[in-house]
Amino acid sequence: MFILMIVIFLIGYTLIALEHPIKINKTATALMLGVILWVCAIIGGDGLLVDTTSMQKYIADHPGAGFIDWITHFELIHVLGEVSEILFFLLGAMTIVEIIDTNGGFSLITDHIQSTKKVKLLWILSILTFFMSAVLDNLTTSIVMVALLRKLIDDRHDRWFYGGMVIVAANAGGAWSPIGDVTTIMLWIGGQVSALNIIEATFISSAVSMIVPLIILSFILKGEIQRPQLQDTTEQVHYEEWQRILFLCLGVGCLVFVPIFKTLTHLPPYIGMMGGLSILWMTSEIVHRRTNETTDTFTINNIISRVDVPSILFFLGILLAVNALGTVGHLGLLANSLDSIPLQEPGKYYSISVIIGILSSIVDNVPLVAATMGMYHFPMDHYFWSFIAYCAGTGGSLLIIGSAAGVAVMGMEKIDFIWYLKHISWIALVGYLAGAGTFILEQVIRAAF
Repeated sequence: MFILMIVIFLIGYTLIALEHPIKINKTATALMLGVILWVCAIIGGDGLLVDTTSMQKYIADHPGAGFIDWITHFELIHVLGEVSEILFFLLGAMTIVEIIDTNGGFSLITDHIQSTKKVKLLWILSILTFFMSAVLDNLTTSIVMVALLRKLIDDRHDRWFYGGMVIVAANAGGAWSPIGDVTTIMLWIGGQVSALNIIEATFISSAVSMIVPLIILSFILKGEIQRPQLQDTTEQVHYEEWQRILFLCLGVGCLVFVPIFKTLTHLPPYIGMMGGLSILWMTSEIVHRRTNETTDTFTINNIISRVDVPSILFFLGILLAVNALGTVGHLGLLANSLDSIPLQEPGKYYSISVIIGILSSIVDNVPLVAATMGMYHFPMDHYFWSFIAYCAGTGGSLLIIGSAAGVAVMGMEKIDFIWYLKHISWIALVGYLAGAGTFILEQVIRAAF
């Protein structure tokens, strides 16, 4: 059963990748994959577990309980709590973005981006994404940038290229900021890295991992983009200029406040996101009540109906599947096996970090990094922790389902897995390796001086 779970996981990923040829929606496949793997875990029993410590502790605290009780009343509830944090964060961020968009807020930005040259626009949007991701996070930034892309680029094929670069830039931007990616947040809160050191240690390598793909795509994309026609509901409805400014500033302010809220209260980010959504929601109700709007365009029911629910359910399926493997112990074994690489320091730890980055494009980087944090006890700001932050953050760009940003863009823009693999993955890999090489070179130079 242990091996069967791995086989089922690989088959499920293959079916997700072949969504368009087999004409089965990836969300349905992901949900089925998550369900089947948890069923396998139940059928396999406690003999399937690599580490039974958690189960034994639960049974000791709950006399009469067994393996099934531990799975259903403890482990699954714990997993659902972690998964729900991401899902509600995603739901809140998407709804905030839709409220801003419905009130014409994003048009204030797109009106100031006048260039229609593909290469120039690519650089502008990528650099904007890179720095936004460090302040917000890569998931929120990717959602915002897709909303902007829809207003800037009409051709869907062109927009896919820009969407691919948004994924690369968002993950690169999140890797050098202590609040830009879930793995850097983990390392920061866990005391493995300090805020200033992670910026100093990984900024240049993260920038290289974005700039190299940008240079490559600059030779691929030629000509000018076609702006979309004014067909959106938000373009047809009349709203005052002050309303557009209000909702853009307030909406972005709510998104920016989420990491600040987490730092101040130590509550999870989705709580801050829900708070920001409530503020923007109430503001929308008050503003449009005062302006006597009779149209349904600005009602929250209409706005929520535009949120991409299938993408959220896709997250649910994938995260359930990965957590099933994590519960049984597959991911822990994978992380432990990396420690047997026959190299001396620092080459061994550079290799481990690079491999973890590549693996993070296939499975969730969170359990991999968590296992690594439990295995090693290097001091704060050791180069290993900084390199793990870079690799786990940027490695997810290698596949479109390898990061939260990628899954969000894939769902919102319906980008094909195979298309991304052919056109973006190899570019992201070159950037990833270039950034890794830059990080190692920096460490060599620092050691020499």
